[in-house]
Amino acid sequence: MTDAVNSAPAEESWPHTLLAGSQMLFVAFGALVLVPLLTGLDPSVALFTAGIGTLVFHGVTRKSVPVFLASSFAFIAPIQGSIANFGIPATLGGLFAAGMVYIVMSQFVRLKGTAWLHHLLPPVVVGPVIMVIGLALAPVAVNMATGETSDNIDYTQAIFLSMSSLLVTLLLAVFGRGMLRLVPILGGILVGYTLGLVMGVVDLSPVREASWLALPDFVAPTFHLSAILFMIPVAIAPAVEHIGDMIAIGSVTRQNYLTKPGLHRTLLGDGLATATAALFGGPPNTTYSEVTGAVTLTRNFNPTIMVVAACVAIVLAFVAKLGMLLQTIPGPVMGGIMTLLFGSIAVVGMNTLVRAGAPLTAPRNMVVVSLILVFGIGGMQIGGGQFALQGVSLAAVVGIVLNLVLPPAREDYH
Repeated sequence: MTDAVNSAPAEESWPHTLLAGSQMLFVAFGALVLVPLLTGLDPSVALFTAGIGTLVFHGVTRKSVPVFLASSFAFIAPIQGSIANFGIPATLGGLFAAGMVYIVMSQFVRLKGTAWLHHLLPPVVVGPVIMVIGLALAPVAVNMATGETSDNIDYTQAIFLSMSSLLVTLLLAVFGRGMLRLVPILGGILVGYTLGLVMGVVDLSPVREASWLALPDFVAPTFHLSAILFMIPVAIAPAVEHIGDMIAIGSVTRQNYLTKPGLHRTLLGDGLATATAALFGGPPNTTYSEVTGAVTLTRNFNPTIMVVAACVAIVLAFVAKLGMLLQTIPGPVMGGIMTLLFGSIAVVGMNTLVRAGAPLTAPRNMVVVSLILVFGIGGMQIGGGQFALQGVSLAAVVGIVLNLVLPPAREDYH
């Protein structure tokens, strides 16, 4: 088999590859550290597990797809909810189980193709589940943006910081050109952090006290059935989105990754990377839209560049001062960006429904979508103790079951 690396331009030297890999990590960096900072996980561990996960993915796919893996935004709300209910080690156990779901799905795809996946998870289920993921913890974003979660920042300061960060993020996202358009989150964080320094609400003493080099604060998972049941259904939406990611990156590189290396291999790579990350205390690893945009812009189709980015991420994980610096970012800065982030996830869900053209006024579709939204956003819980299903997880299960048992929709043309 011809290695995909051979498709790289012959004049690419190792300094160029190192620079290109570092640039890819820079593009992914803001969103990569956002997930652990919002969920209470260690950003240095997230850097380490993103690097390890990317290497695992490229090992499984034989270094044929130019992607860098990092934390999926779809997991932010579920991780926050799970940590609040079960703690960090049990949440990591749930995330490990979510990785296993990817692995099982990859083997079903290998044996049966993708038709069963579309039957089990049509847009009328996936769309509203993604909307729930975005909207379920919208109040958390607002509380952070208004300073409710910060002891040393009053309301006026919090609103100024959060809205300034939000404004910069959306301006870069909408009006940015070239590389600037790919780093709106990083730009918002940098501006918000600078304003926080000027206002005197950033405490840099932990950074000064931290050593330059140290082991990341790895955390081992523990396995509790309730946390596993809570997290497993959450893996559904990112797994379905993964297909779209593979098609998107394939359209850029003019390759069909669904057949070579095959969707079963890319799904397996995501699953193994997510499970591996959970073993060290990191958030899930999935394919990454920011990096897809960077590949489109820079035309760097060489997967070796992503391997280099992974190695740089692993090295940075051991720079303790960087990890501590990330943890000093003011809460309102993150809250302002979260308001846009959670809303944009909901829009992705809406777009899934719109593109499918499903007749939402058909009674069966209305029932499916309505119950997913209300159960998920309202925080409905069924069961208790070890067998509790609630929030996003319950919404996903209810949607899947209703879609399977209710008769197909018939459009009313009258």
